Amino acid sequence: VQLQASGGGLVQPGNSLALSCAASGVTSDSYTIGWFRQVSGKGREGVACMDADGRTYYTDSVKGRFTISRDNGENMATLKMNSLKPEDTGVYTCAVGAACVLSIVVNIEGRGQGTLVTVSS
Repeated sequence: VQLQASGGGLVQPGNSLALSCAASGVTSDSYTIGWFRQVSGKGREGVACMDADGRTYYTDSVKGRFTISRDNGENMATLKMNSLKPEDTGVYTCAVGAACVLSIVVNIEGRGQGTLVTVSS
C-alpha cells in the first residue's frame, strides 16, 4: 500500500485547510485510514481515524474542528480542518492499517510522506 498526502501550507489562525491522501494498492473495498501529525520536539500524535465500517475517532484537541472522510471508489481520504490554531502546526501523514484504537491507526500497512501545515499569523 502506498499513500501520498497533499494540501498542506501556511494558514492564519481561525482559517480552514483540507488535506488529501491518495492511496494505491488497497485491495479491500473498505479499509481503515487515519491521520497522524508530528510536532517539532514532540512525539507523533494520532489525530483522526476512520475504520472499515465508517466509524470515526478524533483526538480530543481536534474534536468539533476536524473531519475525516473517505472515498472508497477513488481510494482517497480527506482531513478537513476548521478553526485552525497555532498548536495544530505540524507534519501530517496518512496511513492505512487494520483498525482504529481511539484516534490511532494500528497495524499499519502503508504510510505516506507528510505534508506540512503551518498555522501562523
